[in-house]
Amino acid sequence: MKKLFTIITILITLSLIGIIILQVSWINNTLLIKEEQTRENLEISMYDLTSELQEEKSKFPSIVSPKMISEWPKDQLLNLFKAPTIAQRYTAFKMYEKLRKSFDRHGLRNTKFEFAIVSENNNFGYELQSGRFEASYEKSLEDTVNNLVYYWPINALEGSETESLSPNETLIVVISDFKEFIFRSLGWMIAGAILFTIIILAAFYITLRALLRQKKLSEIKSDFINNMTHELKTPLATISLAVDAIKNPKVINDPVKLDYFSTIIKDENKRMNKQVETILQAALLDRQEVQLRLKTLDVHHILSGISENFKLQLNERSGYAKMELNAQNDQVQGDEVHFTNMLSNLVDNAIKYSREDVPPILHISTQNSGNSLRIRVEDNGIGMSRETVSRIFEKFYRAHTGNIHNVKGFGLGLSYVKTMVDAHHGKIKVESTPGKGSVFVLEFPNAID
Repeated sequence: MKKLFTIITILITLSLIGIIILQVSWINNTLLIKEEQTRENLEISMYDLTSELQEEKSKFPSIVSPKMISEWPKDQLLNLFKAPTIAQRYTAFKMYEKLRKSFDRHGLRNTKFEFAIVSENNNFGYELQSGRFEASYEKSLEDTVNNLVYYWPINALEGSETESLSPNETLIVVISDFKEFIFRSLGWMIAGAILFTIIILAAFYITLRALLRQKKLSEIKSDFINNMTHELKTPLATISLAVDAIKNPKVINDPVKLDYFSTIIKDENKRMNKQVETILQAALLDRQEVQLRLKTLDVHHILSGISENFKLQLNERSGYAKMELNAQNDQVQGDEVHFTNMLSNLVDNAIKYSREDVPPILHISTQNSGNSLRIRVEDNGIGMSRETVSRIFEKFYRAHTGNIHNVKGFGLGLSYVKTMVDAHHGKIKVESTPGKGSVFVLEFPNAID
């Protein structure tokens, strides 16, 4: 099982890593393809627009009639009617609209851009004619990492009548945050890839958790079977020996010995019945079939009775129970049988897990906290590690004490305690230090008068 679990975990992990790598590779390739397509669409859009502007720049103004063109000397006509520039023909707003429409036609909606039109001057330099741009326009031109810059000449066509009438112009377009635009345009695809990756991770986590749970249940099952075998094997062996002894003629004819061995059989039979009852009770609690018969209980009376019941066991180990029942109101609503069993289990555990070389000393106390009764059961036993404390209320869990089976039970006692505390609307808290002992603090609402 352990080997299979390891193999499955490795295979799922490798598959998950492979899927994530493929997802990242796919996203990168998609971004590159989208960037290339966008660049191509931008160039086509700019080419179409500047071609249109060049054609307009190659024509005379509408004021020049065909008759004037045919009758007037060309040099005189050129001097009188100098062709206007594109910056003169269109306002910055109109030019922005033309660019926006051109981009929209080529699938470049929501593209953020700035533009400017510059023209040559007599000193062979360039001067700004018009545009629509931010105050940081010059920085935008320099930032070629985040922005995409295009320079498109707008000149009159060669051989046209206005070829030499107006200065050469250049349309400068800055596509702001180009990388971000590409990423944003694929937002839904990237979001979908991330979402499905998260779903795969969640599925992996759930699967791994289920496998761990199955592994844990398998270990619990094995431990339970081992414990049950040990717990039932001992009384069965004792009964078998007692039966064999009874068959002996010397025992049959001796009433005292016969009564002794009969008592052993009866006690061991009770012991087995008790173990079976414990398992059946756990099954009922699991199915939530136990019905509590609630009534007002005097907790001090119950604790005194429990202390008296375990007095003999403590005396055999030279131990004792110190009682400090200080609560003014010790009454709670509860089921007398289950409430008594719950507290008895705590005392029984304190004695079971006492240190061999130290007499068991229990300190049982009560006090009121607001409208609640607080019960504290403290021992000087072997204590528990932090891991054990976090798991002691799990069904069938037993603290590891090595390979020696020196503590009887199925690991159901504290699970039963926790179930009963919850059923009585109470709380339970555990503090423990290995080698020093444990403290169980229970709190229940007081019965209303």
